[in-house]
Amino acid sequence: MQGKVLVKPADQLDLSEAELKEEFTRVLTANNPHAPQNIVRYSFKERSYKPISSVDQLAIHFVLEGNLLHKDSDEARRQRAKQEIPEDTGDAEEGAGEERPDSVDVKSGKMERKVTNQFNYSERASQTLNNPPRERGCQTEPPPRAKFSATANQWEIYDAYVEELQKQEQSKEKQKTLVSKKEEDKGKKKMTTCSQNSDDITKVAKVTKIIERMVTQNTFDDIAQDFKYFEDASDEFREQEGTLLPLWKFQYDKAKHLSVTALCWNQKYKDLFAVGLGSYKFTKQGRGMLLFYSLKNSTYPEYIFTTLSGVMCLDIHKQLSSLVAVGFYDGSVGVYNLKEEGPQPIYKSTAKMGKHTDPVWQVKWQKDDIDNNHNFFSISSDGRVVLWTLVKNELVFTDIIRLSVEGSISNGQEGMQLPAMACGTSFDFHQQIDYLFLIGTEEGKIHKVSCSDHSSLLYCFKFCSVCFKKSGLNLLTIAFIFYYFSLRHIQVHVFDLSINKYEAICQQAVAAKKTKLTHIEFNPVYPIIIVGDDRGYVTSLKLSPNLRRKPKEKKGQELPKGPEVEVAKMEKLLSLLREPDLTVNPQN
Repeated sequence: MQGKVLVKPADQLDLSEAELKEEFTRVLTANNPHAPQNIVRYSFKERSYKPISSVDQLAIHFVLEGNLLHKDSDEARRQRAKQEIPEDTGDAEEGAGEERPDSVDVKSGKMERKVTNQFNYSERASQTLNNPPRERGCQTEPPPRAKFSATANQWEIYDAYVEELQKQEQSKEKQKTLVSKKEEDKGKKKMTTCSQNSDDITKVAKVTKIIERMVTQNTFDDIAQDFKYFEDASDEFREQEGTLLPLWKFQYDKAKHLSVTALCWNQKYKDLFAVGLGSYKFTKQGRGMLLFYSLKNSTYPEYIFTTLSGVMCLDIHKQLSSLVAVGFYDGSVGVYNLKEEGPQPIYKSTAKMGKHTDPVWQVKWQKDDIDNNHNFFSISSDGRVVLWTLVKNELVFTDIIRLSVEGSISNGQEGMQLPAMACGTSFDFHQQIDYLFLIGTEEGKIHKVSCSDHSSLLYCFKFCSVCFKKSGLNLLTIAFIFYYFSLRHIQVHVFDLSINKYEAICQQAVAAKKTKLTHIEFNPVYPIIIVGDDRGYVTSLKLSPNLRRKPKEKKGQELPKGPEVEVAKMEKLLSLLREPDLTVNPQN
């Protein structure tokens, strides 16, 4: 017979004797290589997240839920009785199925030895390291104890609560005060302490505000999509007319009985605007409110300020967006700082500090003076135009001019008789010349005044009382708000003077039949407007493409842009209406 021949593969490596005898040690551990090593848990003791040192290394590869029952259990006996299976007796029957090679039956030849399947047999064994047990313990100091016993009545309990409250106020300066309520029927006094750490509330307030905005945007996702992407396709089939798409509606429950008296966009944060609330009726004067809304959250105001008198006008500083100047119905003016906590303004005029005697109809911030002090102007029905300067903790006033019914303006010097004062309603400053501005009165007159020389009137003419609102979109779209008209109607009218000077290119109903619109304001960047009514509601609307259409540019020709172009267009339109002796420089 042919002997065994060692067959080697052609690609087998030829190893030396030393390489063959070299040992490779492999250590098996119980650590799971796929177990995470960077798990953190929140520690209530240290109030921060801490990494976990011990990670569970157990990995379960297979789990099978069995249905075996122990033969001596009650359930097994019930099943055997139900199926009429006799119970096993003796240990001989239990071991009858053994086929081990060292059993007595196999050795005696009574049972045939079972041959192991050599082609489907494997035997593996491994030894793992057991994790050493660890014990942790801590011991704390027992809390101090005190024994007290006494007989107390209702008044002694009340005094004890008051004394405890005083101790808490001394240790924590930012605790809230107690809220006391009296029950008239029972004649008893109950006091409830409300102590909460303001620092913790401040930390949570920012997070809750972000979550509230996320929930609101998810709820009104269709409106957000319309604001960002929707364009009215029907404008393609119109030549000039456009539409206004209603977006968000802003309302506050505590301001339902107040009218929207002022609107102003924030020039730094384009989605933030301020709403002044009060009343135009003399018989319904009372409290007012100053609210700040954001387009990111239409369900609740970002800031809320309650005022003792109705708010009639306001203006947000262009550079310092946290400063807000406000004019009230009682003739006072104030300055709010959104960065300061507290419901009261940081500056407010009084009777000793040049307060107006009639309602303030408009306030407007101006550039800082030579000493870098912030200042703003105000106009009131008492005929005064006042310059207010913020000097340290004081609001300093300076009377600029006084309006008279005949149109003359007097400085009010000693020994000078003042005529009947005219009621100022609005003013606006020149875009390039800071000291030049226009004043509108209730008599329908517009006065052109210079702050550098207010000893004589520079220019005066009669004109219809119209308020111009710039859209901020570098277009010739100008919205006319006839206040007496809008207070009696529910529509918004949009005019484009370059198309039609007599008819509006858009008329949109905004409110219900019995509601009166009061104010309108263009956003400085986005093609939207906000409209307020006499019920405290503010509605936002988006202009369709026809209302913000730009002139078409021909190939190879660039059209001029900027405010000078709009001034030239306005001058061209006004030249058709002016009389020959009333020609005015358009830059003025």
